[in-house]
Amino acid sequence: MTSRTEGAQPDLAGFLRAARRRAGAPGPEVDGRSRRVPGLRREELGELAGVSVDYVKRLEQGRSRTASPQVLDALARALGLDDVERLHLHDLAAPPLHARGRRPRPPRVHAATLDLLDTFDAAGRPAFVLGRRLDVLAWNGLACRLIVDFDALAPRDRNAARVVFLSPHGRALYPDWDTAATQVAASLRFEAGRHPGDPLLLDLIGELRETDPHFEPAWSRQRVHRRGAGPVTYRHPLVGELTLRYQALTVNFDADQTLYVGRATPGSEAGLAHLREAVGAAQSS
Repeated sequence: MTSRTEGAQPDLAGFLRAARRRAGAPGPEVDGRSRRVPGLRREELGELAGVSVDYVKRLEQGRSRTASPQVLDALARALGLDDVERLHLHDLAAPPLHARGRRPRPPRVHAATLDLLDTFDAAGRPAFVLGRRLDVLAWNGLACRLIVDFDALAPRDRNAARVVFLSPHGRALYPDWDTAATQVAASLRFEAGRHPGDPLLLDLIGELRETDPHFEPAWSRQRVHRRGAGPVTYRHPLVGELTLRYQALTVNFDADQTLYVGRATPGSEAGLAHLREAVGAAQSS
């Protein structure tokens, strides 16, 4: 692994240490003394999970990189992990596969998915397809008008993380840029845990760590986020602020692709309708 991608691959030891520091206290100290540091001590984590302190220490020091599903679930319960964090914990402890680290094939969006994007365009719904590296693989006209002109971007720049961290447009697009940036970094960490050794993903993470000083703090928090449905607020130069609620749909032809379809929330319908009219005018000209 090159120096650029050093530290870009999530590891079980780092995630456990960060999760233990974030974990809430299990209750009063046994000896009655007040807690001096936040989180759980190794002794407390071991007791809550039913494993030895030495075993917790070996996991956190990287001297043991695997654990049984039962032990992982016990650690997850003791640490108070949510479902996404628990899944990430299992991903990090999975034994390495021979195929890991090979250069993956370029993703292709099926013709049926492209037709569906056009259908959503006609219905006034912004829609786009994301790959596992947050690459924007396909989009409809309304998403292009709302987010960024993907057609005008170089292929490598058609990436949600690059738009958020490396594009001046991305800084202006999200009123709550800090939240957007935190979620993107957490999404990349989750995907890197699911696809260890993916050279393109690791290179992207390494580039972001080198290029944008705001990425490294977000990456180092060891947070994970699984992309899904939810609201997103944009600050559009033409119509001002508008909020869309997205629905995430798994693409049958490729499990690594997700189709996102947006719907305007109350108060944002007029702005989205105005953008739809602009798309229609551009297509008819």
